Amino acid sequence: MFASPRYAHQDLLQALVSECPVGVLVGASSAGEFARNIQGEGMACALALKSAELRFAAGIGRNLREDPAAAARGLTASFRGMTEQAPHRAALVLTDALAGHAQALLDELTLATVGQYQFFGGGAGDDAQFRRTVVFHGTEVLTDAAVTLEILSPKPLGIGVGHGWEPASPAFRVTKAEGLRLIGLNGLPAVEAFEAHAERLGQTLDRQAPVPFFLQNILGVDTGAGYRLRVPLAIDEAGAVLCAAEVPVGSRVRIMCSTAESTVVAAERATAAALAGLGGHRPKVALFFDCVATRLRLGDAFATELDAVRAQITGVPLVGCNTHGQIARAEGQFEGFHNCTAVVCVLPE
Repeated sequence: MFASPRYAHQDLLQALVSECPVGVLVGASSAGEFARNIQGEGMACALALKSAELRFAAGIGRNLREDPAAAARGLTASFRGMTEQAPHRAALVLTDALAGHAQALLDELTLATVGQYQFFGGGAGDDAQFRRTVVFHGTEVLTDAAVTLEILSPKPLGIGVGHGWEPASPAFRVTKAEGLRLIGLNGLPAVEAFEAHAERLGQTLDRQAPVPFFLQNILGVDTGAGYRLRVPLAIDEAGAVLCAAEVPVGSRVRIMCSTAESTVVAAERATAAALAGLGGHRPKVALFFDCVATRLRLGDAFATELDAVRAQITGVPLVGCNTHGQIARAEGQFEGFHNCTAVVCVLPE
């Protein structure tokens, strides 16, 4: 279940369970929703899964801010694949985005599962208000927590990841950062690097209202094999840039650029990779996550991205939402927590 913050989530979950009894229920608040050929904001969407082959289990990890490792242990305590045989193991991961530590949570999950699981999902959203994000476990509505849906399968699941961003600035060294605050780049206030970039491009960066600039000029953390994206959100009085996820001290970063066309192509690549990951099996249903920043940046053109994904999975139901950060850790893709990135998971028939 993915539901806009405009809903009374507790009442919504209770109504769903009373009308449609379920064995396992997980979900999150969202920042834009889509199902089949419907896409918009302020909605709720749900996907029901029933299978004679797939096995499911729901997990919950609490106190994410204080101890991501303990939260990961709470999640994996429900994983039956840790003690039972299963050819293919995966989990949908949904986390309270505003609790932070999503990358640390994914790292701890990978360690706890000895790299035997694929992970996909995202950070709960709240229509880009960044005030309160929640996850669902049964009829519980939780903050400072993460939930998982373990999927054990005799057939492979396909997971694809893609973004259409490229470097547009010189490299900077992160010299100071605290939590979500990016404080220093090359020893100077972080905001000055963005202001210099705006001047080079002939764009306007308003410190009091920087989001229009930031949506077009995000950060890429150099991983050596590509860029992990981070979305700047605001500028505080000290000149620190507040980001949607942590940017590690000592990392090399660049300001990135993108186009609507490259974003659509990236989503197509992610879908193709997910389909290829099925190993020749037919797709049954697809889950799709992309960033609320992508939806805001593209506007009406976000529908074009969704159409491009649907075109590759014709006849296969598609359900998903815009998230505050995306999760993907699969074969050949180890970065974990992303921003402005398309994540596609296809379940086999």
